[in-house]
Amino acid sequence: MGTRLRRLPGLVAAVAAAVATTGLLWRPSGRPVGVVTPRGRTAELAGSGLYAHDTVFTAAGNTAVDAVVLAFGVPLVVTAWLQHRRGSPRGSLLLTGALGYLLYVYANYALGVAYNPLFLAYVTLLATGLAGFLLALGTTDRAALRAVAADPAVPHRALSRFLLASAAVTAVVWLQPLLSALATAGTPDLLDVYTTPVTSALDLAVVAPAAALAGLLVRRRDPLGYLVATPLLVTIVLLLPTIALSTALQAAAGISFTVPQVVGPIAGFGGLGVVGLRLLTRLLRAVPAVPPVDPVEPSEASDERSHV
Repeated sequence: MGTRLRRLPGLVAAVAAAVATTGLLWRPSGRPVGVVTPRGRTAELAGSGLYAHDTVFTAAGNTAVDAVVLAFGVPLVVTAWLQHRRGSPRGSLLLTGALGYLLYVYANYALGVAYNPLFLAYVTLLATGLAGFLLALGTTDRAALRAVAADPAVPHRALSRFLLASAAVTAVVWLQPLLSALATAGTPDLLDVYTTPVTSALDLAVVAPAAALAGLLVRRRDPLGYLVATPLLVTIVLLLPTIALSTALQAAAGISFTVPQVVGPIAGFGGLGVVGLRLLTRLLRAVPAVPPVDPVEPSEASDERSHV
């Protein structure tokens, strides 16, 4: 398992970098294409570029995600991977966070992005990201996590409350349009040409329950809570640049926003991102940056002296 983890994160980082670079370079070059959805509504597709068959709104958002993956996600995986290879408990824990973030991104891509020539690459990243994430979870130093749980410098209560609040906010944000659609016998906003809201499904089925579970475990000072919390914190922190850049690219593509629609998400997720970054930093500082040194047994020490 350790040998695989010494190689697999490098593969994930390389493929993710290639995929993100392709998305950034292969941008729409023409006018949007208007279509009628199977539900009888009108929508505008990007019409060209890698995301030609995605809506203008989604294509701009995908471009923002590609930029954040290339600027932050891939370097984070590589940095944590190199630290992990040196035996750093902090690097191993951070690696779970970085791989968890890429797993979340490419689960959305493989399941939600309109089919394009990189579909098999998305599937590859989903498979390798999941394998790497599970292996990283299994190789994280449990003794280091127990030390974190017992460290008074870690803001345990604040971390627990933040995770529980993040779970609640995620549930409310995604349930509101879904429940409204049910009440009006319609479809959720921005569903457009898509058959199902994949991000809503992943966030409600996986992210929100995981955040709630991590919050409850951290409240009990259970070491597992800090392990589950790390990929959630990394993802929350990287939401801030993603949403800010998405909004800018969508506005440049002609999507109209009201002032509250622009300020609200950026301010809201910006606040979560800042708080999440502080909590993630405090958590990682409590984990040793270098591998522990095994003490030399007395018998081994005497044997060494006898050979001098």
